[in-house]
Amino acid sequence: MKTIVQDLATQYEDEGSGRVVLMLHGWKDTLHTFDALSRELKHTYRVVRLDLPGFGQSEISIQPWNVSAYVNFVNEFIRKLNLDVDTIIGHSLGGRIVIKGVGSGILKPRRIILISAAGLAKQRGSRNSVLGGVAKIGKVLTVIPPLSIWRNQLRRKLYEKIGSDYFTAGALKDTFVAVVREDLSAFAARISLPTLIIWGRNDTITPLEQGERINSLVAGSVLRVVDGATHFVQQEKPDRVSTLIKEFSI
Repeated sequence: MKTIVQDLATQYEDEGSGRVVLMLHGWKDTLHTFDALSRELKHTYRVVRLDLPGFGQSEISIQPWNVSAYVNFVNEFIRKLNLDVDTIIGHSLGGRIVIKGVGSGILKPRRIILISAAGLAKQRGSRNSVLGGVAKIGKVLTVIPPLSIWRNQLRRKLYEKIGSDYFTAGALKDTFVAVVREDLSAFAARISLPTLIIWGRNDTITPLEQGERINSLVAGSVLRVVDGATHFVQQEKPDRVSTLIKEFSI
């Protein structure tokens, strides 16, 4: 299905009936990350999922976006479809959007579920915490003669050193930097809704320590760790994740 939100053609799926569950995917991902989970949940809930702008089959914004821009877009999408959202599920980048959207009071579901959510500042020296600085250094060095001769090689070396998604972000490079720079700890601490946190024990992209920190910041939240799963726990263990969601939503 397609709709127009903020002048952007937006791809989405709308299946099932009952209380509305809205699903937000992660960086470099699409609504299809929730395929298996949706098959489990659509018999109990109305499941709505979308490709965020710049991903999948949704148009990309001309201007770089930050987390707030994504929050406003999701809020407008909800209004456009006239959704009475019971639960928002956010995976990775989607978790950032949920944390800031709910913590700022813009998004107003009845409950939230964070799956391998990103958004908290990592320890000093981690790849994301230095990404912004390295990106700036790379741009400066590659425009200074004679270094500009080796522009592509130098940039590649810099970005490969930190193993970041920046180099492969394409037209979303500035958006990526704006998104990962923001520490959402203060917004997480403002969340008062019922919150379920689901994490793969073997997640190396957003390690379990991140889930534990979110759990400590969000009052009354519940953390459930899934053994044998990584960052994409919703794909690897959809039966277990759907059971946790159903138990939480009763």
